[in-house]
Amino acid sequence: MDRKIVHSNVTVGENGHLFFAGADTVLLAEKYGTPVFLLDNARVRARIREYKEAMQMNFGESSVPLFASKSLSFKEIYRIMAEEGIGTDIVSSGELFTAVSAGFPMERAFFHGNNKTDFDIQYAIENRIGYFIVDSMEELLLIDEYAEKAGIRQKILLRLTPGIDPHTHQKISTGGVDSKFGSAIETGLAERITKAALSQTNIELCGFHCHIGSQIFEIEPYITAAEIMLSFILKMKEKFGFTAKILNLGGGFGVRYIESDPEISITKNINAIGAYIRKKCAETALDMPIIYMEPGRSIVADAGMTLYTVGTVKEIEGFKNYVSIDGGMTDNPRYTLYQSAYTVLLANKANEKADFSCTIGGRCCESGDLIQENVLIPKPERGDILAVLVTGAYNYSMASNYNRVTKPPVVVLRNNTEKLAVRRERFEDLVACDI
Repeated sequence: MDRKIVHSNVTVGENGHLFFAGADTVLLAEKYGTPVFLLDNARVRARIREYKEAMQMNFGESSVPLFASKSLSFKEIYRIMAEEGIGTDIVSSGELFTAVSAGFPMERAFFHGNNKTDFDIQYAIENRIGYFIVDSMEELLLIDEYAEKAGIRQKILLRLTPGIDPHTHQKISTGGVDSKFGSAIETGLAERITKAALSQTNIELCGFHCHIGSQIFEIEPYITAAEIMLSFILKMKEKFGFTAKILNLGGGFGVRYIESDPEISITKNINAIGAYIRKKCAETALDMPIIYMEPGRSIVADAGMTLYTVGTVKEIEGFKNYVSIDGGMTDNPRYTLYQSAYTVLLANKANEKADFSCTIGGRCCESGDLIQENVLIPKPERGDILAVLVTGAYNYSMASNYNRVTKPPVVVLRNNTEKLAVRRERFEDLVACDI
């Protein structure tokens, strides 16, 4: 293999085929059928270790990443996280059940969500969740109530909104004052919910959480968030005598989807955040809290690839060309939702000249079911294998059965071996809940 594309785990072999994590994608498509999700186990572990090493170097041994499992959730991913000794954050009882089913240690799990139901709270407590990330006053009081019934003192963090606009897509920006998430510092709600949390009998307030958005390539928004959060921690110490043991700065580091995207260094970013936090704590005589971060996309995105089979090639003379594939918005809704950019290649013609301009269309009965527009690939034919790169995050986890399309399998690649981690859905699965 002689040429990398976007990321080092994507190369072109001497046979002209696209290789991923050292495996011939054309052969994988023949073996497992399409669509199929591929996941590079080694890349996932390398990203985890980069986060873990940088965080422990800057913040101490207790600081570890918490994998944002909304980005990718199936049993094998939790096994990997457990083996790597990190935590996870979950956002639903379904994700919690999946983590428990995989044997993930619940003391390292953090339960998120802006509207946890009574069932969610009770179910999480029954499964001995490590921490709740509390989003509202109503939730705070319910957790106290259910903790009392369970005879425990439940650990929590409070989710705060620092009022930062990181200039990402509006739908993935979460740190503004008017966000649906958390309690705003600027309006005084954060202080009120902190006071309320400290007064609850069955709750142990351990610290605070914030999350400012996703796909952020600049470091300045994180420094600003850390400044605001540390100032709030100092204020709560002065006002209530409460010193936060934990500060969770969320996730959101940007990922390179196409060649023109910048490539960031996780280590350099964390070094910069760490230098600021240490300086701020020293200046204010504040004991440095345990720092957590919640990477999701930046751990698994470039560890993923999706393979499809080309069906119809439609040339509309004087207008545009469509290349239709056997998947689409049912396995990757991100272009439909966010107009997200992707790198698209023909896996079986990876060395051929890319001079055919086209729009990649999905199979669903929706004009908006597109994967990418105006891309250049070699002239395709029915039966060619089309690869979409960097699909490890928010693809399988957002997949649906719209049009009663079955979900693809997930194949994990590691050390020249393959493991079917999630089988392809069958038609019987589509009607399993029907009565």
